[in-house]
Amino acid sequence: MRYHLRIEPPLWRCGLRQNFRIFQQQDIRTISATLLNENGVTEWTPLFYEDHPAREFCVQYGESDLAFLARLWAEEGIFFFERFAADSPEQKLTLCDDVAGLSQAGELPFNPDTSAGAETECVSMFRYEAYVRPSSVQSQDYTFKVPDWPGMYEQQGENLNGQLEQYEIFDYPGRFKDEQHGKDFTLYQMESLRSDAEKATGQSNSPKLWPGTRFTLTGHPQKMLNREWQVVQSILSGDQPQALHGSQGRGTTLGNQLEVIPADRTWRPRLQSKPKVDGPQSAIVTGPAGEEIFCDEHGRVRVQFHWDRYNPATEASSCWVRVSQAWAGPGFGNLAIPRIGQEVIVDFLNGDPDQPIIMGRTYHEDNRSPGSLPGTKTQMTIRSKTYKGSGFNELRFEDATDKEEIYLHAQKNMQVVVLNSKDKRVNYDRTVSIGHDESLVVANDRKVTVEGKQDHKTTKDHVSLTEGNQGLEVKGDLAQKISGALGISVQGDIVLQSDSKISLRVGGSFVVIHSGGVDIKGAKINLNGGGSPGDVILPMRPVILKAAAGSGTMFVAHCPKEDK
Repeated sequence: MRYHLRIEPPLWRCGLRQNFRIFQQQDIRTISATLLNENGVTEWTPLFYEDHPAREFCVQYGESDLAFLARLWAEEGIFFFERFAADSPEQKLTLCDDVAGLSQAGELPFNPDTSAGAETECVSMFRYEAYVRPSSVQSQDYTFKVPDWPGMYEQQGENLNGQLEQYEIFDYPGRFKDEQHGKDFTLYQMESLRSDAEKATGQSNSPKLWPGTRFTLTGHPQKMLNREWQVVQSILSGDQPQALHGSQGRGTTLGNQLEVIPADRTWRPRLQSKPKVDGPQSAIVTGPAGEEIFCDEHGRVRVQFHWDRYNPATEASSCWVRVSQAWAGPGFGNLAIPRIGQEVIVDFLNGDPDQPIIMGRTYHEDNRSPGSLPGTKTQMTIRSKTYKGSGFNELRFEDATDKEEIYLHAQKNMQVVVLNSKDKRVNYDRTVSIGHDESLVVANDRKVTVEGKQDHKTTKDHVSLTEGNQGLEVKGDLAQKISGALGISVQGDIVLQSDSKISLRVGGSFVVIHSGGVDIKGAKINLNGGGSPGDVILPMRPVILKAAAGSGTMFVAHCPKEDK
């Protein structure tokens, strides 16, 4: 009976779980620790010689934990291997970013004669290979926080060994948003593309050569090959024919097929394809409890994606997400901040799940539109909502036939500033209703023309102050009716002139002045005797008018021509 046994390292478990998950402000060590520990990979160690800064926003998007980690490790220039203890069965996953972290396996001689000294560890076959590979990498990316940042980094390959330098790889976007990541990622990509520019394949009977070890080859007729090498691939094969029933022949043998590269450089894994989001998604705007609007200085908001099972709907549910506006200029344009609880449409720059951007908003069953559809289908509405209140400001256009209307509602105050001219024309009626006071200030001249009749009613006092001259011309009759007294005080002359006559009448007495003379009639006429002059009745004396103008209660003493 034959058995087939497949043994996988603990890291294999990470390939059995697929997820959608967000990591914020975490470095590769922290992300790796979370996923490895959750998958039961407890025996592991990070062996890092380089800095690996935290990532602002990193998304595992429909990938297995293993695929996600492998992608991040490749971006960070990290390779991994299983390290075995020399004096115990202990095995530990090791994450490393420099060749200096590899174990030293000592020297191994080259011995092509496998029939002699089979028990002596050696390398029996060693074939050197050289390949033409890309000679340089130039990568570029963009960040809105520094719009004029070039965001471009270049790395020339080493150990070109005479090959042409024209084979450049230009990569955009480069998966970075800062200088440190830009430099590092470009270097790691260059080294990964040239990781097999020089390599060798070999055959050995040594079981101690596996990925994560270095050894020095000796005794090879090609002197250039007698140097230190690092193992990047190892396939061990063992044969024990005498264990099979009825089998005879040679004893146990061990073969090790190797792939190695020079140990003066660090092997880097190739960049893995990053998953792309197929299209826009919907999400819900989030923020602190009790808050209604939550944004930063760039107008960005936080959201919760429907697939996010780990982050609660709080101010930490996602990174700050930019919001597309209808118009965005330097200090001008359109601005409408999505509010907490609203549903937004989120797209992703270049399909990158790490770069969400809000492209629109939409209503849903619990968040209905203004009006009452479909009854108000002819209306176009812009309605805001009072912050932590029930009021609103609104601009509404009604386009129903023969009912066209523009409606404007201000919940409290309304200001209109016109720096030059303002023209209004109303082809039919105009009604103005003011619930409290009105003040009108004109810095220069004012003209009012009424082509029909004008009615003016003041239910209380009517006071008029003219600090210059006043003229009144009536081309028809002028009639005044005063229920009380009429008082006129003039510091200069009073001139009454008529082309017909002037009449003064009290009861049956009168004085008539006409071109033919003066008629006086009365029950009794007194000259230089009898009677007394009356007092002039002024409801509002000039001194009171001036005081009112100075205090601002009734009149404005000065009107500037421009706002300051």
